[in-house]
Amino acid sequence: MTTTKLHAGDPFPNLTALDNAGTTINISAPTGDADWRLLVVYRGRHCPLCTKFLNGLANYRKRLTAIGIDIAAVSADSQAQLDAHRTELDVNFPLFHGLTLEQMQSLGLYISIPRSEQETDHNFAEPGLFVINSDGRLQVVDISNNPFARPDLEILVSGLEWIRAPENSYPVRGTFSSAA
Repeated sequence: MTTTKLHAGDPFPNLTALDNAGTTINISAPTGDADWRLLVVYRGRHCPLCTKFLNGLANYRKRLTAIGIDIAAVSADSQAQLDAHRTELDVNFPLFHGLTLEQMQSLGLYISIPRSEQETDHNFAEPGLFVINSDGRLQVVDISNNPFARPDLEILVSGLEWIRAPENSYPVRGTFSSAA
C-alpha cells in the first residue's frame, strides 16, 4: 500500500465533509474567534474507543478555546450512523460525516476494511489528529493504524497551551529533511 503522508509544517488541505443538514463544509478552517483548529478523524460509530476519546476531548474544549483552538471531528460514517452514534456521545464540538476514501488517502491515514457487516458497512480511517495553525499549516500530527494508540489528552492539551504561549515562540517540530 502506498500512502502520501502530510508532513509537519505542510499546508493542510481544504477538507470538506457533511454537517447535520447534509451541507458540505470546509472542516479544516477554524471558526468563531479561534485561529487554530484541532481536527480529529475517528473510526466511526462502531468503535467504543472512539466514543471514549471524543467524550474525553469534550472535557478539554474550554481550555482549548481559551488558547484560540477550536475542535471538530469527522468520520466516514453516514448521516444515519452519526445520528445513532450521537446517543452515546456527550460532545460540545461539531461532528461531521462522509469522509471519502480519497480524503483519507490525501491525509495519509491508515484505512481499514470492516471485519464484518456487524462492525460497519464501509472502509474507514484509523485515528488521526491534526492541529492546524493560523497559517493553515500542520503544527501537530498524530496518525495511528489502530484505535489503541492515541495521544493522552492531558499531555496534548498542556503541550498546546505551552506552544500557544507567546513567550515560548515554539516552532513546528519534525521538519528536518535530508533531501536538499
